[in-house]
Amino acid sequence: MQNISLQKFLRFCGVIFICVFAVTGCAKREIKNIDSKGKNIICFGDSLIFGYGVSPGEDYPSELAKLTNILVINKGIDGNTSTDGLKRLDKDVLDNDPLMVIVEFSGNDFMKKVPIETTEKNVNEMIDRIQAKGAMVVLADISAGGLFLNEYHDLMRRIAYERGAIFVPRLLTKILTNPGMKSDFLHPNPRGYKIFAQRVYKVIQPYLVKNSLLRDK
Repeated sequence: MQNISLQKFLRFCGVIFICVFAVTGCAKREIKNIDSKGKNIICFGDSLIFGYGVSPGEDYPSELAKLTNILVINKGIDGNTSTDGLKRLDKDVLDNDPLMVIVEFSGNDFMKKVPIETTEKNVNEMIDRIQAKGAMVVLADISAGGLFLNEYHDLMRRIAYERGAIFVPRLLTKILTNPGMKSDFLHPNPRGYKIFAQRVYKVIQPYLVKNSLLRDK
């Protein structure tokens, strides 16, 4: 009798674990617009996209283009906040036939003391308008672990989950603390930007493959 009761108890615990696993978001979630009909990848953000500290062609969008064999358009502007980005979204992103848009805003919001609630509102509006255009959205998190921009890491991860966007976490990890990968206190050098691009590519590559398969059907 005791053995039968134990088996029932373990079976019950297993059912509870599966239910909790699904409810807490561990189940696979859908990314919006995987079937995007756009042509270009657009990197949209600030100096980390622009390529501050390196020569033209050494920035991360240029490196990403080599990895993807897709046209990658660099729409990074040094010093931009999410408020600045929202103002140029139509011209720089929506009018450029986006297949996928990699959105990276937080560093200047932090340094210029833009309220994090404003950043959240701006990024959510960007995502809504990009997805309405039919493109996939990638949210790039430039935190590096520890306390550096950690609140933005949590924010971008949550927004990505809620909005069906792809999330690329902690892009500056082991770059920010390595003088051999930086051109100044914050920005990568050519070596750092290559690693930056490789990290982005590793996350987005499965979605690009799936998009290609859907286009071929």
